Amino acid sequence: MEREKRTGRRDGRDGERMIKDSLFPISLFGIFLGVLFLMSGIHVGLVVLMNRLNWSELVQTLVPMAYWSVVAGGLTLFTRKKIRNTYEEPLHRLARATEQVAGGDFSVYVPTVHTSARLDYLDVMILDFNKMVEELGSVETLKTDFVSNVSHEMKTPIAVIKNYAELLQTGKGTREEQMEYARGIEEAAVRLSDLISNILRLNKLENQRIDPEIEQYDLCAQLEDCILQYEEMWDEKELDLEVDMEERAPVQADRSLMELVWNNLLSNAVKFTEPGGSVKVRQRTTEEYVEVSVTDTGCGMSSESVRHIFDKFYQGDTSHSGEGNGLGLALVKRVLVLMNGDIHVESRQGEGSTFTVRLPLPGDKEDRPEVTEL
Repeated sequence: MEREKRTGRRDGRDGERMIKDSLFPISLFGIFLGVLFLMSGIHVGLVVLMNRLNWSELVQTLVPMAYWSVVAGGLTLFTRKKIRNTYEEPLHRLARATEQVAGGDFSVYVPTVHTSARLDYLDVMILDFNKMVEELGSVETLKTDFVSNVSHEMKTPIAVIKNYAELLQTGKGTREEQMEYARGIEEAAVRLSDLISNILRLNKLENQRIDPEIEQYDLCAQLEDCILQYEEMWDEKELDLEVDMEERAPVQADRSLMELVWNNLLSNAVKFTEPGGSVKVRQRTTEEYVEVSVTDTGCGMSSESVRHIFDKFYQGDTSHSGEGNGLGLALVKRVLVLMNGDIHVESRQGEGSTFTVRLPLPGDKEDRPEVTEL
């Protein structure tokens, strides 16, 4: 019986795959042994037959030699064919595919030797190679989209600055109109500056060129400070703000990076909530983590938007696209990865969204607050 081992890979029916441990299993050597025993028996039969027929000694010598030459040749050809089909040809296909990928062709696909029910470790390596090529192709597409999106996002404020500057150069228009042009230039310049700053910050985060300054601090105090920064925006849109927090919640994280997280979530909640709506900020501590959720009664998102909400430059609601550049939530996601935290989104179109952030508790249990059931 073939020696096999279980792996964590699952097939299309959610069952465990059986992956063969060897390209040349024990059963193959059993076949060779059986064939040799059979051939030996035939050899003995030939010797007995030649003795009974009183063949000459020369014939009795040549016949076994010819017989074993045929047997050896057959076994050699069978073994060679088995090695070529099982080992050499798949590796040659893999080598050619690797050369194509090195040349920039990410459409390569290498077929496995066996079906999904009879995979061996070479098949698994080929499957992993195909997956790697697919991921590389996705990265290349994302890079192209990134350059395209950056160009588009920069083009808009630059065009605004150019148009308003040309209007100011004409010297026409009232004093109020000229001030309006200047404000337009300032707003476009701020938007362009924010875009460049976010791109640089995200690039540093993704390439791990930022060393987080981890410290223990009170998360509740930081949330209160961030919420107060948006007080004018709450009042302007007449939003109902509900805050449910503990008195103190210590966390170990980079204070400045986490401030970026809260500011992005709060600004999005205000931006996407219609006047007269409500925003709720809730914080609680469990035995494993500190959780903060920001819920709004805004426009909500479709399931497609939820899947891509953390992609760079993705903006699900185009009606607010002029108020951001689609990098905020990508930054949030990357920061939380660095902080060993995570973020979860629940949203229904037309009913609002809830962003839930979870951060691990500080390592020192003495500094942890007493957890009470809410």
